[in-house]
Amino acid sequence: MNLNLRIPLNTNLEQLASLLALQAGFAQVCNAIAPIVQQTRVWNRVALHHLTYRSLRERFPAMGSQMVCNAIYSVSRTCRLVFQHPQSPFSLTRLGDRPLPLLQFTDTCPVYFDRHTLSVKDGQLSMYTLDGRMRFALALQAADEANFKAMKLREIVLSRGPSNGFELSFSLSDEAYGAAPESLQSESPEIPEYVMVEEAV
Repeated sequence: MNLNLRIPLNTNLEQLASLLALQAGFAQVCNAIAPIVQQTRVWNRVALHHLTYRSLRERFPAMGSQMVCNAIYSVSRTCRLVFQHPQSPFSLTRLGDRPLPLLQFTDTCPVYFDRHTLSVKDGQLSMYTLDGRMRFALALQAADEANFKAMKLREIVLSRGPSNGFELSFSLSDEAYGAAPESLQSESPEIPEYVMVEEAV
């Protein structure tokens, strides 16, 4: 069974500015990875990590090692949708041998977290930002708190919600952590609004 929880974050102006800066910085790292995907046609997460991690850490020292890994995951995940979904206009089956288009991530792109960069304990949320750890009180329902303890956390996404505020989305599963994602057939073929596709000339 899979479960998705969406929790809005009640931020003050300083926290909001910090999250906006993190989101913009995360997009910058994604945009540094995208040309390498275009040139190499490599977007497998592990292979892309080997291609880019060291140079990204040197180029974006403030982002932190694990957030760089999460940016690599974000690009890999997006490329999988854009280039592999059978209904995508940019799928490899449609492109053939033509050059891949360049993906560009806007400053509104979601930020991916993991157990190293975000934690929830006793109703308190601690998350990584460029300015250090930020903490929030989470008003979880009893059932949600039980699910956090019993189920495996597969994905954590920070995105902008209504009125330009932020919300966290937690994907939980009773399968083993890191289980294979569902088939692309079950995903929407639409290109995410935070990604621009620049076709090669």
